[in-house]
Amino acid sequence: MNRTKLLAATLAVACALLAPAGRAAAPLVGTQAPGYYRMMLGDYEITALSDGSHAFPIDTVMTHIKPDAIKQDLADAELAQPVQGSINAFLINTGKKLILVDAGAGALYGDCCGKLLANLRAAGYRPEQVDELLITHLHKDHAGGIMAQGAAAFPNAVLRLSQAEADYWLTAANKAKAPDFLSTFFDAAQAAVAPYQAAGRYQPYGTFGPLEPGIEALPAPGHTPGHAMYLVKNKNQQLLIWGDIVHVSAIQLPHPRATVKYDSSEDDAHGTRVRLLQMAASKHMIVGAAHIAFPGLGHIRQRDGRYDWLPVNYDGAPASNAVPQ
Repeated sequence: MNRTKLLAATLAVACALLAPAGRAAAPLVGTQAPGYYRMMLGDYEITALSDGSHAFPIDTVMTHIKPDAIKQDLADAELAQPVQGSINAFLINTGKKLILVDAGAGALYGDCCGKLLANLRAAGYRPEQVDELLITHLHKDHAGGIMAQGAAAFPNAVLRLSQAEADYWLTAANKAKAPDFLSTFFDAAQAAVAPYQAAGRYQPYGTFGPLEPGIEALPAPGHTPGHAMYLVKNKNQQLLIWGDIVHVSAIQLPHPRATVKYDSSEDDAHGTRVRLLQMAASKHMIVGAAHIAFPGLGHIRQRDGRYDWLPVNYDGAPASNAVPQ
């Protein structure tokens, strides 16, 4: 091979090696990172768990707010419909018990959701390790995940919720009087609770108050008749796991009067929301929110007559960075 041909061959090899990577582009993966996030609350380990997200039907569900206001609120938050709504649950490890607050939708919302068990395992736990299930209310996206294929998804857990909530959703006469769109909610609630009833691990509480050391059930009426929230305290730190107080933060923080058609009492839901927003802001509490963007952990700030959501700062080593008391 003469010098000219050798130079041409060398140049061709070099060009092939330096060719744009696009010629062998990797396919899109199309999945999200495992949905868990860890933080410490004093000595308690809190793990936020994602059950997934779904397109929240704002136009057909939100009430007491005009379409123009919705459009402006979403624009202010750099959002546009359809807005993905998170479904979050919260795992509390007290060192003595493992307690899960809400459990997502399970199979009831389709392929978008039902990821909680996989994320629980990714976070280093197993369903059989959960000692207690605390349910804020018996809607599908909070209690559907306690059941899997007709059986208890958490086989060793005791199921706890307010007696008022249980009485409403597990009473056949209430289904007959409820709006048609809630009919399947009654069926789903009864199916979810049944395995725990059969196993003797169903313990609704008749009065709000302390349930475990550092964990208290508090009333949060409006969204459902017996809606509860759970206040977790350890070493002067507080976490308020409030269930469905806010569905779309971009709308309901600037406009707390905005409600959803699933509220059993829109007036009570509005009043509870205003009270809790004020309380969380004034006491600088950490809030665990079921439907604010995952991990749904943050603070409420009141400023200039409106409320803002301040997400917790990411902590890559939560146990080692626990705040000394």
